[in-house]
Amino acid sequence: MAAVLQFEDLQIKLGTRMVLDRLNGSLSGRCIGLLGPNGSGKSTLINTLLGFYKPFAGTAKVFGQSVQSDLRGVRSHIGYMPESDAFIADMTGVRFVRYMAELSGLPAAEAMERAHEAFFFVGLGEARYRKLGTYSLGMKQMAKLAQAIVHGPKLLLLDEPTNGLDPEARQRMLELVRTIRDAGETHILISSHLLRDIEDCCDEVIILKEGRIAALCNLEEERKANLKFLELEVNQENGFLESVRALGCECASFGGGRLKVVLPESIEVRQLYRVALEHSVQIRRMNYRRDSLEDIFLRAMSDGRESKVATNGRL
Repeated sequence: MAAVLQFEDLQIKLGTRMVLDRLNGSLSGRCIGLLGPNGSGKSTLINTLLGFYKPFAGTAKVFGQSVQSDLRGVRSHIGYMPESDAFIADMTGVRFVRYMAELSGLPAAEAMERAHEAFFFVGLGEARYRKLGTYSLGMKQMAKLAQAIVHGPKLLLLDEPTNGLDPEARQRMLELVRTIRDAGETHILISSHLLRDIEDCCDEVIILKEGRIAALCNLEEERKANLKFLELEVNQENGFLESVRALGCECASFGGGRLKVVLPESIEVRQLYRVALEHSVQIRRMNYRRDSLEDIFLRAMSDGRESKVATNGRL
């Protein structure tokens, strides 16, 4: 099966500025997170996948189809929820979504049926005959999602889907995203500034920094790779820290007996207890520490080189 997204030396040049520079890699997750600081190239990448920007060099592929040579085929697979509103204010919600479904190629009767289904799915069934100009911000976000899914896309592009939502509406949006993901018929790419949203929904992530890939990784695999990242609390250090370092471990002390230790593959936890016994040190607490997406993101931002993997168990 072809990768959902594949980049081969992709370069996008706008004017004299190289906005995306030699992107390489592939992603096949059910829900992919797109992260990066402002100006990192996230919006440019989405616009490239939609065919609005032509690659200066290299290519991007969606399900194996190139955005250069088969743009019509690529667009037929995509549903797009933009960050900014793009409504016709005097249209009713259901009429607008039906219109978008027809633009995606559905016959009029099927487009209307799908529009009603999409509105009930996002929780706006009772408001579907109201004009879009009367919708609240939260309702507009749900209407944008409805028009993005109405034609049954294979890839759903969500640009800041929880932008401006209150906590309750945000949770509702994330629940809908997870429902779409778990149905197994649609892959999702989410661009967001909110790391928690990505962590709640995504199984893969691509992090951009200054137009390059800073990290491209499977989140669960990255977390499993750090099972030997330990947080300890001891009653006294008393030579313990130096002896643990002598084993080849990376260590850091934070005062009050609080330590962080990364064990190399050759070292087992029981060896820490043996060292503690030799120094008459009590290990009062020991926790395996799992990397959060924030850890992965901050490490990618601080790393000066392009990286395919975002974890090395570094302190």
